Amino acid sequence: MADNTAPVNLYYPQQVFDVSMSMQPQGTSKWLDDDGRPKRTGTVWTGSAHIITAVIGSGVLSLAWAIAQLGWIAGPAVMFLFSFVTYYTSVLLSSCYRCGDPVTGKRNYTYTDAVASHLGGMRVKICGFVQYLNLFGTAVGYTIASSISMMAVKRSSCFHSSGGKNPCHMNANPYMIAFGIAEIIFSQIPDFDQLWWLSLVAAVMSITYSSIGLGLGIAKVAEAGKFRGSLTGAGIGYHVTPTQKVWNSFQALGDIAFAYSYSIILIEIQDTMKSPPSEAKTMRKAALISVTVTSLFYILCGCFGYAAFGDMAPGNLLTGFGFYNPYWLLDIANVAVVVHLVGAYQVFCQPIFAFVEKAAAQRYPANQFITKEIKIPIPGSRRHYNLNLFRLVWRTIFVTCTTVISMLLPFFNTIVGLLGALAFWPLTVYFPVEMYISHKNIPKWSTRWISLQMLSVACLVISIAAAAGSIAGVVQGLKTAKPFKTTY
Repeated sequence: MADNTAPVNLYYPQQVFDVSMSMQPQGTSKWLDDDGRPKRTGTVWTGSAHIITAVIGSGVLSLAWAIAQLGWIAGPAVMFLFSFVTYYTSVLLSSCYRCGDPVTGKRNYTYTDAVASHLGGMRVKICGFVQYLNLFGTAVGYTIASSISMMAVKRSSCFHSSGGKNPCHMNANPYMIAFGIAEIIFSQIPDFDQLWWLSLVAAVMSITYSSIGLGLGIAKVAEAGKFRGSLTGAGIGYHVTPTQKVWNSFQALGDIAFAYSYSIILIEIQDTMKSPPSEAKTMRKAALISVTVTSLFYILCGCFGYAAFGDMAPGNLLTGFGFYNPYWLLDIANVAVVVHLVGAYQVFCQPIFAFVEKAAAQRYPANQFITKEIKIPIPGSRRHYNLNLFRLVWRTIFVTCTTVISMLLPFFNTIVGLLGALAFWPLTVYFPVEMYISHKNIPKWSTRWISLQMLSVACLVISIAAAAGSIAGVVQGLKTAKPFKTTY
């Protein structure tokens, strides 16, 4: 998934402001926008920064493996294709931020709000289900990735202390449990507003380890003096069987889709932008800049990783560099991955936490266990922490579930591919296309309507293929993995 770590202060909580039913003319207040909220100040550059921060994440680590399955021709071509589709559908989605007039129409503050305004009905529930399923799956994927990076640091130390004689096998479960304990603690941070510092640290870490990965790939290619790999990717008979070649190629599509996906937060980012010009125009420019930058970065990381390792490119670029020198730099990169994923986990899980807690409070408003806030003094501060027992229990159970599932399915590549496959078509293509058709009142069976539907169907086929490849990878992995006893 794309790691997809979004900045946390992208929108103001809806309950804080009373939105006027009658929209005021744009710009009538010096301090307020047309919906009664404080003036938005976002620009093309802040929007681009938000998207780049959200997109560049742990998904970049699997791109070298993805290109290795597809080869030098299809690999970069597929990446260009995904970047184009992502940009085009982002343009469609940005047009749906406002209903009706693009300058004075009613605003949609979230992705689900936009679906409710333009499509409504059962599709709102389907959108919510897919969103929350993807967020839950992302939490599982991040737990797996963090444990692999923690073990890479430990194995690096073990390998060098033994002079390479000890294979340094170790169990992943203690590291997943350690990550889960950390997330239980951080999950008690009540909401997005108090997570900004964690998200900022996570963003810096993501750029750090991605840059190190790219630098190591370039250095390894320079050291070898040649580019490894082939035009068609992993060779049948040498590394994989014909069946494995097909499934791995499909799974690679999901990995690439995961790395590019950010549609789930596009509307929230657009809601930070000032106007005039219209938010849609600003967002289009921001999307073009950010998709161009991330595509260039991704292609460099993926291609240099493949050039460095060839058909044996690892599923996780940083842990797959093995324990080559400078091992301390690999340690820094893997520590950065872990720190980043600690914050990313919280950012992606906060919407689920908020949804469940809001629904529980509305259903049982008189239940003290759900609604009561216990004020606990913070030593050395005049402030206090609001402890909510329902939040404590529910979030602890949630983190425990993601940790247990991670120990059952410790396959970074296949989980990333499956998440990308599940989220790409509905969230990046289907809903933006359908909302745009509704927003612009495009006649059924017109040339434009047919073109948009063809795009949607083509992306659906790609998503199904990617999901099939990832599921096959999970099934294959389960044949050899023992639950709760996975070693590396």
